[in-house]
Amino acid sequence: MDLPLLIDERDPKWNLLGNIMEIISSRRVKQVMAKMGIKPVNKAGMVLRIVLIAMFFSLDISYVVKEMKNRKELGIFAKVEDVPDVDYIYRFLSGFDEKRFINLVSGVLNSICSKRTRRRTKILIDSTSIVLDLNWIRKKISKKDLEAKEFKWAFSSTHGYYIGFKLTLAIEYPSMKPLAFLIHQGSPSDSKIYEEILNELKRKRSLRKEDTVIFDKGYYSYDNYFNGIMKFNIVPLIFPKKDFDMGKLPGKLSYSLSIFDKRDVNKEKAFFNDLVKRFRTGIENWESYKPVRSLY
Repeated sequence: MDLPLLIDERDPKWNLLGNIMEIISSRRVKQVMAKMGIKPVNKAGMVLRIVLIAMFFSLDISYVVKEMKNRKELGIFAKVEDVPDVDYIYRFLSGFDEKRFINLVSGVLNSICSKRTRRRTKILIDSTSIVLDLNWIRKKISKKDLEAKEFKWAFSSTHGYYIGFKLTLAIEYPSMKPLAFLIHQGSPSDSKIYEEILNELKRKRSLRKEDTVIFDKGYYSYDNYFNGIMKFNIVPLIFPKKDFDMGKLPGKLSYSLSIFDKRDVNKEKAFFNDLVKRFRTGIENWESYKPVRSLY
């Protein structure tokens, strides 16, 4: 049984969703939709907000519409003055194929991802499953059909088996501004896409040396700790598992030979030592970062 959608302003998740509703209603996002030839823009924005609420809570679109009609405050929250019928939403979405819908979501996310302005900050990274409500595609999908689609069967402890994507999002703390995102087919392991999201942040110039990047235990691996420090020069604060042993880190976090090719070797050594020291302190006190991580 689905839980009622009761808005709680004290809940960080509802605050985040509220920010998303504001962004989707913004002039910038309307311009993105207009450039993609999506018309009428206002109705498209309304449908997108309803669909994103369904995706955010992994609910059917029909249930979200029902809740909006029963709870006026939810419609106000989503900036939907006149709640449409479910059939209208499905008819509107039937004009999208899967690729166009993903391009729309990608365009919106790209439009709100901001550039960094400060040095040495914290970045929160997490992944979530995007379960597709396949009813709006308006056709039955067999296993054979999925071979030609951009989405795949996947499994998560939250949703069980589902058809959809995995969205990985990086947010700056404390501003909570989106910095980068990735969309993957199915549900690849978080630990395997660790370097992908860091490379995407680096490509967008949103990742800088000495940043503290906070991950949950899904990204845990000794190689990820090591590569975060040695390859990306960050403090990779991946919440450790019970059997974590600092002594098992590859290379024991010692200087690489390339450091001796630098012009100022002492400066490079001092930078590396400070990075390792901050990493050790962070890992030893990782539980103190739980309140920050819970805001995601």
